[in-house]
Amino acid sequence: MGLTWLLSLALTAPPTVRIVHSGLACNIEEERYSERVYTIREGETLELTCLVTGHPRPQIRWTKTAGSASDRFQDSSVFNETLRISNIQRHQGGRYYCKAENGLGSPAIKSIRVDVYYLDDPIVTVHQSIGEAKEQFYYERTVFLRCVANSNPPVRYSWRRGQEVLLQGSDKGVEIYEPFFTQGETKILKLKNLRPQDYANYSCIASVRNVCSIPDKMVSFRLSNKTASPSIKLLVDDPIVVNPGEAITLVCVTTGGEPAPSLTWVRSAGILPEKTVLNGGTLTIPAITSEDAGTYSCIANNNVGNPAKKSTNIIVRALKKGRFWITPDPYHKDDNIQIGREVKISCQVEAIPSEELMFSWFKNGRPLRSSERMVITQTDPDVSPGTTNLDIIDLKFTDFGTYTCVASLKGGGISDISIDVNISSSTVPPNLTVPQEKSPLVTREGDTIELQCQVTGKPKPIILWSRADKEVAMPDGAMQTESYDGILRIVNVSREMTGTYRCQTSQYNGFNVKPREALVQLIVQYPPAVEPTFLEIRQGQGRSITMSCRVLRAYPTRVLTYEWRLGSKLLRTGQFDVQDSTEYTVSSLSRDSYGIYNCNIINEAGAGRCSFLVTGKAYAPEFYYDTYNPLWQNRPRVYSYSLQWTQMNPDAVDRILAYRLGIRQAGQQRWWEQEITVNGNIQKGELITYNLTELIKPEAYEVRLTPITRFGEGDSTIRVIKYSGKKTFPGSAAQGEFHCGFEDGNICLFTQDDTDNFDWTKQSTATRDTKYTPNTGPNADRTGSKEGFYMYIETSRPRLEGEKARLVSPVFSVAPKNPYGATNTAYCFSFYYHMYGQHIGSLNVYLRLKGQTAIENPLWSSSGNKGQHWNQARVNINPPTSFQLIFEGIRGPGIEGDIAIDDVSIVEGECMKSDQPANSKWLFHT
Repeated sequence: MGLTWLLSLALTAPPTVRIVHSGLACNIEEERYSERVYTIREGETLELTCLVTGHPRPQIRWTKTAGSASDRFQDSSVFNETLRISNIQRHQGGRYYCKAENGLGSPAIKSIRVDVYYLDDPIVTVHQSIGEAKEQFYYERTVFLRCVANSNPPVRYSWRRGQEVLLQGSDKGVEIYEPFFTQGETKILKLKNLRPQDYANYSCIASVRNVCSIPDKMVSFRLSNKTASPSIKLLVDDPIVVNPGEAITLVCVTTGGEPAPSLTWVRSAGILPEKTVLNGGTLTIPAITSEDAGTYSCIANNNVGNPAKKSTNIIVRALKKGRFWITPDPYHKDDNIQIGREVKISCQVEAIPSEELMFSWFKNGRPLRSSERMVITQTDPDVSPGTTNLDIIDLKFTDFGTYTCVASLKGGGISDISIDVNISSSTVPPNLTVPQEKSPLVTREGDTIELQCQVTGKPKPIILWSRADKEVAMPDGAMQTESYDGILRIVNVSREMTGTYRCQTSQYNGFNVKPREALVQLIVQYPPAVEPTFLEIRQGQGRSITMSCRVLRAYPTRVLTYEWRLGSKLLRTGQFDVQDSTEYTVSSLSRDSYGIYNCNIINEAGAGRCSFLVTGKAYAPEFYYDTYNPLWQNRPRVYSYSLQWTQMNPDAVDRILAYRLGIRQAGQQRWWEQEITVNGNIQKGELITYNLTELIKPEAYEVRLTPITRFGEGDSTIRVIKYSGKKTFPGSAAQGEFHCGFEDGNICLFTQDDTDNFDWTKQSTATRDTKYTPNTGPNADRTGSKEGFYMYIETSRPRLEGEKARLVSPVFSVAPKNPYGATNTAYCFSFYYHMYGQHIGSLNVYLRLKGQTAIENPLWSSSGNKGQHWNQARVNINPPTSFQLIFEGIRGPGIEGDIAIDDVSIVEGECMKSDQPANSKWLFHT
């Protein structure tokens, strides 16, 4: 292997990008010469590759808009060069963007629109003319058969009656049309003045004209004098009231309809319960729960007229959430219960169904009936549903005791709810206090804390907690939190929870009086948040560095101290006054002063840490991927490769003394390594070239490059190099050669011309479609390999005679032989072509010179069938300046006209009369 240095000041290049496809598309079209449209059949695999140039190597990102809301696919594929979507679906059509950026200039963006083609099964529905319906569906004169199929591209419909094709005007009793508001989406067959011959079998054929090889689809409908829309009935009550745990069965039967309707069950509140058992029109729900309640509908459909629908409502009986409250005499402004005055006890429950709810009252366990002094009422359901009241008029000592209200549902089956309320001299309204040590309450972020309000009184009501300082939700997400013991427990306290909390009594399970309130202040302490939390600093020995650590926020903000450490060694401590940052400087770096520096900033709640990794490691080299024809030596069994790179930030650390080069065959474990010595300083942007020789064909290799300074090894970079040729071509010069067998992913930087009608496609016999057209095209690549690739034009439908596909080579630079450029360099341009088939058109090759893009000079041309074999063409060219070559394939009169090319080469010097392979070493060494 040899080392060559090329100096290029600031070798950087902004990104360029283009999109190539795998050739699985049904068709590639140009729209207005600006947008490429890629058509693919639903269920196929979409594969798009983003080819980029630029240095440093640009980052690639795929995004998508239009079709479905801005997708970014799976994260794993967003940043790959190749975007692959298996089993593509219609919603994944749209515009796909490839974006490449490397920090230089504007990002490069290219897009391609993917059109997913599909054809669903057509559906025929039958209707009669509106407003003239009679009891019997088809005694009416006019009948409409509507055919609908979802598709892309738009579907074309045709109708048949039996085997007879129906056309507009072919039968006076038949009219075929598309409704104006659904043009292209549906086709209607109108049978006017229904005749005996109109009772027949009708077929609707939906077609997308075989695009993407999508076959036509057909649906049939038998029209007879018995054809009728569906009718059904439910063999159940409405509503159905059941107890939880019971099994419920809904039965739906058809009472009419021809053809026989299909029955489906739906639920208004969403999907049917998972445990539902369906058997034709019978729906069974075992062990029903309250969550299964709702409206269930049976729908019958036979595509004749409108579907029939019948519904029933399932009500699951329940009693829950029993509560009570005590209201002192409403006619006096007194919150206490007093002898001689009125007191009211209210009970409330939630009941389903509400009309079945019954209340009964007891005093000390004995039934209580309504009387003049003990008045039992039920509140208006619109005001307070499920509520009963016991009014005790003129309270006496003998009225003291335990009152019980019992809620039940008629018919039983549901457990009763029993609520006890004690009325005595000790029954007093509530009072709220906060223990002195419980406010303000100081805690630390991440702790568990309990806010406490002490409630006195009898009975003790439910306490409601809320935020008093701002309208925000409580930690559990609700605006109010209930507590039965007056304690609010918060787990994993955060700094946002600092503030004032309100506790107040509710009327529930207590007195229906003005709420009592108290406030609790919560202070959440948290350690300092600092920046940077981590920073890597690379610097050479003998130079100075300054590290700065800054406080963003902390509580408490006072009494902040800091300490600087190198490893475990304490360097400096101090305390903040008014400043919010601290610095530490190393005036002259030495081997001992490399390492991890930590700055800890401390308050009562803990510490925040800034970490600085100070190192002399060299930055990674950046491989140069845009080397023109890196395959600089191509012999029968081995090849050589020009590896090029620049060094990232070479001046940041000590001088790079050498590079450690590792190389291994792809898939192998062992690295072969050697050191490449570097003399002198490497400049920023300087392009370094190292020639890898004696690489075995056709193996790919992993190459690892590691810079070395007196500090030690720096960051490594790895890339893969691939062999992209297939054999030794005419000519033997090591430099000034171009060989392309179309084996690599970027087809040797050839591009599709934007001004043609369709594209050349990369193909191999092993990967071609099994439905390929016989009697045309190659059965192997130029070397006879079934796995080898070539480029060809596919002339099957929808291609038309005379349409052109143009493939444009990369730009080849030309340097004159002598300083004055008086003599142009001669090159031998050769390629292999395959033109087999009875409909072969023409293959033309043009030369385009730099600065003369509008002028294309004909180089070579051939037309017609040349037989089932590859032929070689060789042309001497003498371009005066940089140039491109253009292959133009023209479609002939039929589908057996596929033209292919392979093994394109350009070699300095005139074409030789015979192919003489160069001498070769059969060795591999590193």
